[in-house]
Amino acid sequence: MSEHVFPVIILTGLSGSGKSSGLKIFEDLGFFCVDGLPVSLTPVLIKLFAGQAETRYRGLALGMDVRQEDLDREWGEALAQIKNRSADIQIVFFEADTKEIIRRYATTRRPHPLESSSLGLERAVHVERERMSPLRDAADLILDTTNFSIHDLRRTLQEKWSFLSGKSGHLKIHIMSFGFKYGPPGEADLIFDLRFLPNPYFDAALRPLSGKDPKIARYVLGGEPGCTFLEKLNDFLLYLAPLYATEGRYRLAVAVGCTGGRHRSVAVAEAVFDRLSKAGYTVSLEHRHIDKD
Repeated sequence: MSEHVFPVIILTGLSGSGKSSGLKIFEDLGFFCVDGLPVSLTPVLIKLFAGQAETRYRGLALGMDVRQEDLDREWGEALAQIKNRSADIQIVFFEADTKEIIRRYATTRRPHPLESSSLGLERAVHVERERMSPLRDAADLILDTTNFSIHDLRRTLQEKWSFLSGKSGHLKIHIMSFGFKYGPPGEADLIFDLRFLPNPYFDAALRPLSGKDPKIARYVLGGEPGCTFLEKLNDFLLYLAPLYATEGRYRLAVAVGCTGGRHRSVAVAEAVFDRLSKAGYTVSLEHRHIDKD
């Protein structure tokens, strides 16, 4: 698959086998996702998308299953039209062992779309397998999710479309500075207490400045222990980030805190943001309490 072609991914398969979770993963990858679109309208949507949304989205992901009444009748013709319009279309078929699908439905307590007063769950799964066989035969990738966790599924799909993730994976890292006197951010996965670093607050000339000012950065990080700490913190995060990405995580929130959230934490957050950005990661930066008194 070329990274210069706008990809169109059709996600289909058995109910309860993970298609909806797969769509959410593609949404996280930057795809425009639609579930339950009538098969006959699929070529129309792709035509509308061509050349109009490629700067905003990385691809188009469409969910199709037996809830679409025209699936059996329209599938062959729609697929032919789609392939004529898109040079890069792939079909992913999700399936799982019948016992596992029954277990999942028992857990969620939701009805199977083919269940009725005359058709029980096990029989409904069997009928669905038969109806979906043409789509399975046309699939470019068949995923048996019987033994998959959501992390396994995310990892498999991200590896398959790895070119969309950039050189350092799709993991997004959010760096936050904060003040302990106002409380740490609840969304943080990792929290580092920086109150051991030199505190510019006690220097009357530096107190009005923030950690964004080079004078504060030099005061906090120019000597020891700040210099060595920053080096080790960056090394630690660069070691951890690929491990989180491999596990299927798409977001990592790192919080660094000092007393007031204006000097030390801001200087360190700015430095970490710069280092991770240069390493190729998608990084965002937030200073929670920089404007607090």
